Amino acid sequence: MRNGLLVITFVLLALRVQAQHPPVFDGIKTDTSYILINNFNVNLVKYSYREPNINFLVIHDNEDTGVKAAFEYIHFSGGSIIDPQYGGVRNYAFQYNSAAHQIDPNSIYTDTGIRKGLAKYGEVTEDVVQELFKASKVILNHYAVGKPEYIFTLHNNTDGNYGITSYLQGYELESTADSLYINFQMDPDDLILVTDPDLFTRLKKENVNVILQSKNAPDDGSLSIYAMQNGIPYINVEVQHGHTHEHLRLIEIAVKALKESYPSLAQKQDPPKS
Repeated sequence: MRNGLLVITFVLLALRVQAQHPPVFDGIKTDTSYILINNFNVNLVKYSYREPNINFLVIHDNEDTGVKAAFEYIHFSGGSIIDPQYGGVRNYAFQYNSAAHQIDPNSIYTDTGIRKGLAKYGEVTEDVVQELFKASKVILNHYAVGKPEYIFTLHNNTDGNYGITSYLQGYELESTADSLYINFQMDPDDLILVTDPDLFTRLKKENVNVILQSKNAPDDGSLSIYAMQNGIPYINVEVQHGHTHEHLRLIEIAVKALKESYPSLAQKQDPPKS
């Protein structure tokens, strides 16, 4: 059953459509890619508005605070967001040859990560490894045709289960971080993670919680690892579920830092002033 395990189609829709998550507004356009893995379907809905600006990517279908914040951003500044829709859950879960498989969709961007991710929940099947890797390429291509100039993701977490303190010495993610800057007046669950030292320096000056990912971070198949391996600047703005205003504030700060670090990117995206 190797052939036909993964079915991908593309549909271009104009203007307003029925959406599962975001508060769609007049003038928005959608472009949807579909990933079908046996009995499991992922709708990758890309919402675009006005002039091209920053392109956002959400990974998990149960993290809607980031989607709402991105919609607020693009409503006023233009840009796009990919909102994955597959049932309001975190993981991909599907059957293959009568066996159940499950994986975090933020582990499918490297071969090593896919194998680790599948093993965490059960069997590792070679056909499934290859098809999940193909799925990751569909996501990246839908985000930006060809090699992305940057990757800007949005994540949400739950109170106290993950935050900037998770990267401190002696904690679970210590080996993942090269450097940290903590603003103790902020909620530790609200943070920005980057792979670029210049972005880290600029964000540190903004007095926000920020992490610089280590070049020796373990390969977990995440987009931040993929971006680092491929020399692509990466930003993840992550906040606790429900902190929509803080998510928007950190997005605006991160966008400013990205455009200052890469002036050619800013010139390409910002519309000319009249």
